[in-house]
Amino acid sequence: MLVVLSGLPGTGKTTIARELARRLKAVHVRIDSIEQAIKNSELLSGPMNDAGYRVGYAIAEDNLSLGQIVIADSVNPIQLSRDRWIAAAQNTGQKAVEIEIKCSDSSEHQRRVETRAADIVGHRVPSWHEVSEWDYHPWNREHLVIDTARCSPAQAVNLIVSEIEKAP
Repeated sequence: MLVVLSGLPGTGKTTIARELARRLKAVHVRIDSIEQAIKNSELLSGPMNDAGYRVGYAIAEDNLSLGQIVIADSVNPIQLSRDRWIAAAQNTGQKAVEIEIKCSDSSEHQRRVETRAADIVGHRVPSWHEVSEWDYHPWNREHLVIDTARCSPAQAVNLIVSEIEKAP
């Protein structure tokens, strides 16, 4: 199964993804890590565009083909990237569950963004201004929404596990 976690930086995606991966013994595919590795390679001379996502989709497909549970952790701001994660699951005959992680308390969201430290060497976390101006498109299909202003990471993981268990 593919579990796709999406949402703006600072909402708690990676915290939830890590705990979910531990609990399910799943593969954690984090786009921030992939993109930083690409930047560190010095092969990238232009903008990142979708390079990190393309690598992420390939890693997800490889692991889904092995029967692994994969947790995809990315902002996933547009329909095209959301559709491509679903295609990765379909290409391997696996199910997918889409979850949008939000923080409805803008003050709390801002506090999280402004107090975060990068946990990937060389990675620059976005500023609150960048996050608040992010081009994040609304969803056009049903998906689970988890509000981390209203639940803890442990509660979010429990909600996701319940959703996975309900998946056809």
